[in-house]
Amino acid sequence: MVIALDGPAGVGKSTVSSRLAQMAGFHNLNSGNFYRAVTWGAINSRIDLSNESELTEYCGNIPLEYHKGKLHISGKDITSELHSDGVDNNVAQVSSVRGVRLFVNEWLRKVALDTDIVVEGRDISTVVFPDAELKVFLDASPEIRARRRFNQGISSLSVEEIADSIRQRDEIDRNKTWGSLKCPDDAFYLDTSGLTIEEVCDKVLRKIREIKQTTEETKSDNE
Repeated sequence: MVIALDGPAGVGKSTVSSRLAQMAGFHNLNSGNFYRAVTWGAINSRIDLSNESELTEYCGNIPLEYHKGKLHISGKDITSELHSDGVDNNVAQVSSVRGVRLFVNEWLRKVALDTDIVVEGRDISTVVFPDAELKVFLDASPEIRARRRFNQGISSLSVEEIADSIRQRDEIDRNKTWGSLKCPDDAFYLDTSGLTIEEVCDKVLRKIREIKQTTEETKSDNE
């Protein structure tokens, strides 16, 4: 079973995805971390981030590995580097490149084979897993998302600067030629602005149970 979790930057997808997977007994997969890994690797390999051909070629040679939720490049665990300001400031541009998106999508589908999974990103339910059993779209205002990111203590920017960065990121994500941010018509939409992580997870878990119950009833009727 695939649970596709989409939404804009800073809405809490990673936290919700992680807790939801734990509560449902699913594997958790963060698609954004793959884009961040490519961005980190490209920066450290001195790739011209404005050159789509160079980025696509880099993806064809990047020594990327995925082990137990951790991403490694050239044998180095780069998980702690993925949310640095340098990566934050460039990942939207890098992830807009078609060759990069195709590379990451291939990785996501490979990891998801024969696995109950919660996978989150921007275009998971529209491009990567359009046939997912449950599509969830999380949302919140830029101001709320900026405050959440600031409270994580991982950025040297002010709340206002983070909010401006988020608005710019939203604009890029919604207008990408490939893998743009969209809420599918059949998605379960949740505005998380006034909800705790636990409340969001509870609402999604109820949806998962409803789908499983419907599937079981359909199976029984067909037997």
